[in-house]
Amino acid sequence: MTKLSVLDQSHVCEGRTAYDALSETTKLAQETERLGYSRFWVSEHHASPMLSFSSPEVLIAHLASATSHIRVGSGGVMLPHYSAYKVAENFRLLVALHPGRIDLGLGRAPGGYPLATRALQEDKTVDIRKYPQQVADLVGYFYDSLPPDHPFAGLPVSPVISDTPEMWLLGSSDESAKIAASQGAAYAFAQFFGTPGGEEAMRIYRAQFQPSVLNDRPHSMVATLVVCADTEEEANLLATSSDLFFLRLEKGINQTSLPSVETALHYPYTEYDYMRINQYRQKRIIGTPDKVKRQLLEMRERYGADELMINTPVHSMEARIASYRLVAEAFGLTL
Repeated sequence: MTKLSVLDQSHVCEGRTAYDALSETTKLAQETERLGYSRFWVSEHHASPMLSFSSPEVLIAHLASATSHIRVGSGGVMLPHYSAYKVAENFRLLVALHPGRIDLGLGRAPGGYPLATRALQEDKTVDIRKYPQQVADLVGYFYDSLPPDHPFAGLPVSPVISDTPEMWLLGSSDESAKIAASQGAAYAFAQFFGTPGGEEAMRIYRAQFQPSVLNDRPHSMVATLVVCADTEEEANLLATSSDLFFLRLEKGINQTSLPSVETALHYPYTEYDYMRINQYRQKRIIGTPDKVKRQLLEMRERYGADELMINTPVHSMEARIASYRLVAEAFGLTL
């Protein structure tokens, strides 16, 4: 059976508030758990009014408490902002509260605008080239395996328990794939960004993988944008919200919400806008359950991925849940 999971970014939808968005994320976690999805991940973004949270650790604690068995995790924690020790403490505590259910996805992108990055890194010297060492330090903290000459060798991570989160490295490039392979970590490719080269990044990851305490063999996932509905027409209509959202994002237009279908339909698009939207659509999976299932399986085959993760940014909460339900039914996840 294909393992399917969920990536939710808690978009504040037009006409609703951040309070509503967080309530919707909680409901979506509960519904997708019932539908048979394996993981529910939340991302890290800063100074983004159209997204309702910036701290995945806090939201993970809430979502894990609101569910019973689905794995809950970060997609991901932007590690260069923080000390590896503090991230280890946060996720060790989450694991202690919810044993066997916590995923730690790590990224090296800023997750926000330059001003937010400067505020997060206030009075701190950050060198992105140290990211692989930060990942190695995290593993050392979790498994009490820091080398003897490490400046923090022997430093315990509270609470002191034997369980650890499942670690994933996230990325959209060959470089992130190489880092994941060298660390023996699981690797998730963010195809929903629309970045090309994912199949090659996955091939590099598998070819260069080095077994470690984390995994004895490669384990990978591809995350993609999916909108599923009973008809092709309805799915395409629902997708217009994200079409406009990503178009505005590309143009650098400030946004405070995910636009409604109504707003998207009445937007004054140019010919260039339509061309860009058509290009976006080539990287997305939009349509009926049969079409979505076929294209997801084709994607998994092309990438050689072990798992698939779905992101569905549509304005209507009911349509969002319905999209996940239709995909789950198409794959036979539901009982």
